[in-house]
Amino acid sequence: MDPLLIKLIGFAAATCTTVAYAPQAIKVWKTRSTGDISLGMFLVMVLGLALWLIYGLLSGDAPLIASNAVTMLLAGGILVMKLRYG
Repeated sequence: MDPLLIKLIGFAAATCTTVAYAPQAIKVWKTRSTGDISLGMFLVMVLGLALWLIYGLLSGDAPLIASNAVTMLLAGGILVMKLRYG
């Protein structure tokens, strides 16, 4: 398979999984309500994203680096708001 096509598929997948966090982050930001969000899930998720980001940096994989950096910011923001607003 063409390496460019493989990278494009990676970026498309990364875009979908990253954008998926945006509505939740926006909702939490607007409402300041995090009661239905699992603290444990977001703690583990942000740790996993950080590890994926490190892996992407070490392997030089651009889709992994881009998606996990942005997703970590979104999920990390939700986590911070969960800790702040309970």
